[in-house]
Amino acid sequence: MSFLRVVRASKFRHVFGQAVKNDQCYDDIRVSRVTWDSSFCAVNPKFVAIIIEASGGGAFLVLPLQKTGRIDKAYPTVCGHTGPVLDIDWCPHNDHVIASGSEDCTVMVWQIPENGLVTPLADPVVVLEGHSKRVGIVTWHPTARNVLMSAGCDNLIIIWNVGTGEAMIQLEDMHPDVIFSACWSRNGALICTACKDKKIRVIDPRKEKIVAEKDKAHDGARPMRAIFLADGNIFTTGFSRMSERQLALWNPKSMDEPISVHELDTSNGVLLPFYDPDTNVVYLCGKGDSSIRYFEITDEAPYVHYLNTFSSKEPQRGMGYMPKRGLDVNKCEIARFYKLHERKCEPIIMTVPRKSDLFQDDLYPDTAGPDCAIEAEDWFDGKNGEPILISLKNGYVPGKNRDLKVVKKSNILEGKPAKKEENTSPAKTKASPQLSIKNEGKLEELLREVKSLRDLVTLQDRRIAKLEDQISKVAI
Repeated sequence: MSFLRVVRASKFRHVFGQAVKNDQCYDDIRVSRVTWDSSFCAVNPKFVAIIIEASGGGAFLVLPLQKTGRIDKAYPTVCGHTGPVLDIDWCPHNDHVIASGSEDCTVMVWQIPENGLVTPLADPVVVLEGHSKRVGIVTWHPTARNVLMSAGCDNLIIIWNVGTGEAMIQLEDMHPDVIFSACWSRNGALICTACKDKKIRVIDPRKEKIVAEKDKAHDGARPMRAIFLADGNIFTTGFSRMSERQLALWNPKSMDEPISVHELDTSNGVLLPFYDPDTNVVYLCGKGDSSIRYFEITDEAPYVHYLNTFSSKEPQRGMGYMPKRGLDVNKCEIARFYKLHERKCEPIIMTVPRKSDLFQDDLYPDTAGPDCAIEAEDWFDGKNGEPILISLKNGYVPGKNRDLKVVKKSNILEGKPAKKEENTSPAKTKASPQLSIKNEGKLEELLREVKSLRDLVTLQDRRIAKLEDQISKVAI
């Protein structure tokens, strides 16, 4: 009977990928050309965000998912950075909030209006300043509200409380060289980094100490990636000494030897891993490749099982990965990618073929929902919270959108001890109730009016400039 084990039984063996039809793509987008190994694209159940080429600064597009087809050149962008944008990440607890890191050394957090942009957005909700070189990685905490990690080419990791605009933790002197990737564990208690010095580090950010590390996780000099899996193990991609692409699995409690190592091929594109903790499937998208390979991770040898490859003709410049709650459960869709070409973004749908129309609960165990488990202050005080799971049985119904409120405080890292104040999230504000709520409402209304007037003036300025231009041409 042993030969039957050669082909391992797995419900994901027959997953097949399919690119959508042309009219379902986002066309005529000038995708960014900066040489940086991030995915250039971030998606959630409402929007797709794409870093684009922008003259005189950095910008990214934010499109409602249903806005497919050709995108007008004049379509408004998020354009507050003064240098190219290198990385973007949607907040897992608010589908209208996105963070961006840029060559201008800042991190900015943006609130996207309910139906997308109608005018260019140049005013972030908050600017986070603390890096001295370009910021190439931004990633939100998976379970705590308003906690954001950024990593820069100053080899520094900063963890921010976005609700107060403060840099709460700075991890300096841990990385002697450029940080290639930084990832939270499933409950956000630990972070895992891959660095140019060929080390993988597991760090307890609140104790500011390295709890595990592996030198030369991959021997090659090209960039590595490291991500946490749901069981606490670490999955890495990198290059061998012979420049072959590799993937490996590690147990952070004993990093001497990997649980498993696999050689893939000799291409030189950096492998971007996307992980689905519900099904334990890892998808590998190489920059410049034209394929997506996927693997199932189990606790039986060889631990990392190759499933299949989705291939297409065009190479990918970047890739967005939809959270589980944005998928169509009625079509047995288990993953959706947003593949960036030179001039367009093409959704690719991964499906498990099933005959039944009923909800397939083995494909959709409960998944992380949009509610945070704990507030930022709790997390910085040492508490942890596991993801709050939701069932996808009747599809995901988005809740009401909340505005991100930021109450700026002095930066605690500048030597001033921070006063322990009440949590600034609307749910916990305990000021004299009636009065402050009334005033706050009025103030918000006034601010909204001022903003819309400012937008109107900008638009009128543009119209006047356009008309003057036309008149001058007529006059000639």
